[in-house]
Amino acid sequence: MTRSMSEASELLGILVGIAKPDYVLFEARRPISIGEYVILKYGKGKVLGLVEKSSIASDALGGNIRNFEEASESRMVAAANRHDKSYKGNVRILGYLEELKKCKAIIPELPPEPGTQVFEATGADLEAIFAPEGTQWRKIGSLLRNSEVAAHVNIDKVVSRHLAILAMTGMGKSNLVSMLAKEIAKVSGTMVVFDYHDDYSTLEMGRNINLMPAKINPRMLPADKLAEVIEVQENASNQIHVLREALTEDIKQRKGDDFWESLADGVKAVGAEEKHYREPAAKVEDKIDYVRKKFSNILDPGMSDPLAMIKNGKINVINLVELTEKQANVCVSYYLEELLDDRKRATRQGKTGNQSAHDIKAPPRFTAPVLVVIEEAHIFIPKDEKTETKYFASKVAREGRKFGLGLVIVSQRPRSIDANILSQMGSLAVMRMIQQDDQAQVSAASEALSRDLIEQLPSLNPGEAVFAGQWVNLPAFVKADEVKERKIGGDQKAVEQWSQLAMIKEAGSEASDSYIPSGYIQD
Repeated sequence: MTRSMSEASELLGILVGIAKPDYVLFEARRPISIGEYVILKYGKGKVLGLVEKSSIASDALGGNIRNFEEASESRMVAAANRHDKSYKGNVRILGYLEELKKCKAIIPELPPEPGTQVFEATGADLEAIFAPEGTQWRKIGSLLRNSEVAAHVNIDKVVSRHLAILAMTGMGKSNLVSMLAKEIAKVSGTMVVFDYHDDYSTLEMGRNINLMPAKINPRMLPADKLAEVIEVQENASNQIHVLREALTEDIKQRKGDDFWESLADGVKAVGAEEKHYREPAAKVEDKIDYVRKKFSNILDPGMSDPLAMIKNGKINVINLVELTEKQANVCVSYYLEELLDDRKRATRQGKTGNQSAHDIKAPPRFTAPVLVVIEEAHIFIPKDEKTETKYFASKVAREGRKFGLGLVIVSQRPRSIDANILSQMGSLAVMRMIQQDDQAQVSAASEALSRDLIEQLPSLNPGEAVFAGQWVNLPAFVKADEVKERKIGGDQKAVEQWSQLAMIKEAGSEASDSYIPSGYIQD
């Protein structure tokens, strides 16, 4: 229910049943929406609560109705009896209102007594809590049940404590990432988005966005990673051995086509030395030849350090759409490793003021914190298998706080994400989610989301989310703002596009017919 900021608190209901210090039940004078905030007056002052569950019951239309006729009669009885309906709300006690405005959650020691009045929270009550001032607080949307109150999130906490954005497909995950990017751009922040499905290439942000092709310099990869890039099977140990022997430091210094030719010659030489490796060497040669032709725009031995393509103070979008899953994994893991190393050197230099010999030779590129976004996180950090990205994402999740490297993971399948990494995401944005396995994984990952809140996830609409964790002062139901600057990412309108194509074909056919001489017979 939306109410104006200046409106005074209205009586909403009265506490009934057994009250606990952190959870109460009240009877309301109207139906209650999940996500509404309420005020109770007891203890040392006003106490804020969040409605996590609501129900409507009728004495006349109870569960013992036996047939349609009885239901029809009971319906008339219920309509005539103004005391028939019962509107109940289950409320999670959040703490004293004034203390919450100071970012302190202090719950009264004793529960309120049954009979305590429950009031609607006003916009003025909520604004200081959910829309704090300060450059680190950025507007992402508005409270779902109090749309006049802006919903702000703490960007500092996103970078230092990480964030998970979880929802079914089509519920607004990419829009939320775009909204986050838009706000970070306003404060000249540095963000790196690994765009697996080309969702952000049309994000119009002027000079604030840096669209990057996903390029890999094979010279900078160890043999095991290079084997993945050229699609050598993981169990092909002989082929990996051949590649390891052939990839010498001398060959790594070669650039452009000279690198590939030298590598192919090295592989052939390994096969020639030992008959046992002749056939594996021939297969590696074929794979080198294949990737040179198919992935020449991605695998570039002549490029400088790929990290140099990332720009400070920009939203950097790395498009992975042309890479295979293995290549994308190598690419993401490479950037994570290099970014973490760079931020470690920058932090060390900032603390001591001194540069090591390595830092003098290659000074840190990023002297301020960086936020990394991994889309389709269930592919890169899966639960039941080891990947290079999973290893470095785990390191960033553990160590990034100290060095100013934040991590955002985005997925529609939380049940498939590594539970250890997910549990280290200090903040959550959870949208509509139906699968119980997904709900259980989210519940296990965050203490900020109660069972009742988790059960309400299937009822959320596109763009609606529960925000919880350190990036907000309190758990909140939020309606995210729509990013107008993002042109694609939604479902394709197939019928509309087919109709347009048919009209174009028809117009073309009519134009062609006008050039056919009269009397000419078409086949």
